[in-house]
Amino acid sequence: MPSKDRYTYRVTWSEEDGEHVGLCAEFPSLSWLAATPEAALRGIRRVVADVVADLLSQGESVPGPLAARKFSGKFMVRVPPELHRRLTMEAAEAGVSLNRLASVKLSQG
Repeated sequence: MPSKDRYTYRVTWSEEDGEHVGLCAEFPSLSWLAATPEAALRGIRRVVADVVADLLSQGESVPGPLAARKFSGKFMVRVPPELHRRLTMEAAEAGVSLNRLASVKLSQG
C-alpha cells in the first residue's frame, strides 16, 4: 500500500450483506466486505491501492484526495420558487441574510 494514501475512508455496517463494508469517497464504485471493521478498512485500502497502481500503469489520471482539495466555500443550490420565497421571509424575520440562514440550516444537517 502506498505511503501517500490520503484518501477518505469509511466503514459501515451492511444489514443486507451481514458484514462491515469499507468505502472510499474518492472511488465511490469500490467497496470491500469483511467480518470486522478493521478487516473492511484494510480490504478497501488494498483495493484502492491496486486501482491506483493500475490507473498509473495505464497512464490514466488518479483522483486526488478530498483532504488536499481547496474549497471556496461557495456553491449554488437550485430550489423551487416557493421554497426560495419561504426561506427569504424566514431570513428577513430572523434579521439575517438568506445566505446566513441557509448556512445555519445546512450545518444543522
